[in-house]
Amino acid sequence: MNAPNAAGAATPPAAAGACGMCASAEEGVIKFTADHRLRSLDPERYGALAAELAGWRQVMVLCGMVGQDPGRYGGAGFGNLSVRVGPPASGLGRRAMLISGTQTGGLARVGLGDFCVVERYDVRDNRVTSVGPVRPSSESMTHGAIYDLGPHIRAVLHAHAPTIWRRAAALEIPTTRPDVPYGTPEMAREMARLNRESRLAERQILSMAGHEDGIIAFGRKLDEAGRILVSYLARSLSPPRP
Repeated sequence: MNAPNAAGAATPPAAAGACGMCASAEEGVIKFTADHRLRSLDPERYGALAAELAGWRQVMVLCGMVGQDPGRYGGAGFGNLSVRVGPPASGLGRRAMLISGTQTGGLARVGLGDFCVVERYDVRDNRVTSVGPVRPSSESMTHGAIYDLGPHIRAVLHAHAPTIWRRAAALEIPTTRPDVPYGTPEMAREMARLNRESRLAERQILSMAGHEDGIIAFGRKLDEAGRILVSYLARSLSPPRP
């Protein structure tokens, strides 16, 4: 989720280089130490991937799973998505991703300037290292933890889908503990726990019990993650079986 600002657009760091830890009880605020370098991303390298992300983000917007609404979550922006960049065999904590920037949930449409590259993430130190024109999503640590589940995972979609969230148990969706807040090392560790103790690897979708309406789907590519998310949305809208 993304904290809103007056214009509903991304707020860049105050200056290039490392920024300190941003911590708050408010929804959508970055809770990790963000070592971010303010820099434009190479369109030759990242332009096509950003366009693919933007396309799936628009699908999520149309389904009400990404956006910003004064009637939801106190007006905070919500939803984010990412795709892996670089070789599949990268080590744990170094599986770089192109991810939507913080405070971009309210934008009607996005482009390359609304994404950044997370290069490294360290759950133990609660630190994310990134580069780009905007700082990374507050859920970057959770995205990284999902990528660490296996090199075959190349895309992660974080939606806010009330109907899926409310029917998670009936749909047999693996679910995080309700006392675990979003964007924290504890949430990142929940990904590994669910992978060990549930059918997460098979389902490729999870519900965040302590993060209202939070749903994450993942796959080998964006199309796969998107199909999983949309198929569960359809199932959640179907009448319950008698």
